[in-house]
Amino acid sequence: MDASNTPTLRTERLILRRFAPDDLPEVYRIFSDREVNEFLPLFPLRDMAEAEEFLRRRYLDGYARPAGYNYAVCLREDDVPIGYVNVDMDESHDLGYGLLGRFWHRGIITEACRAVIEQLRRDGLPYITATHDVNNPRSGAVMRRLGMSYRYSYEEQWQPKDIPVIFRMYQLNLDGNDARIYGRYREIYPHNFVEPDV
Repeated sequence: MDASNTPTLRTERLILRRFAPDDLPEVYRIFSDREVNEFLPLFPLRDMAEAEEFLRRRYLDGYARPAGYNYAVCLREDDVPIGYVNVDMDESHDLGYGLLGRFWHRGIITEACRAVIEQLRRDGLPYITATHDVNNPRSGAVMRRLGMSYRYSYEEQWQPKDIPVIFRMYQLNLDGNDARIYGRYREIYPHNFVEPDV
């Protein structure tokens, strides 16, 4: 599996593609938006210089190596990024996503994530995980719509914001091994537990 060669994906409404240098204004728009980034560890981007560095480091440099699946989410009508879907290639295979607020409640990010998950199946990735802040239940609803299952919760002192956050960890096994539970967060964060009502 070579994530550096991740293909462009198309759905009924969307194009999922690599971010390009010309997407700098959209990267700034997405990652400077306080509402979009409220539950991310990083602080919102402050200016175009930060956006240029972020675009290069997070996306453009990453495409040169198998660093993960990093998609710009674009509407088919104009191919302009309005959000993103990422899957890391470390052992967590963490799924992350974000979308500009004016496009919320349309099923766009669910549609985008489903397309990426199908690509991951084709490429042989065994599983993915995803976490959400307990104060962001809408993100958990996306995970459930994707077929992900809640496994456990844990508390982390989140950096660089340096705030305590309780995360809920969800998982989707793509290889049929339904018994697998990714346990690394339980190992490194001693305050972990299973919420019975999730």
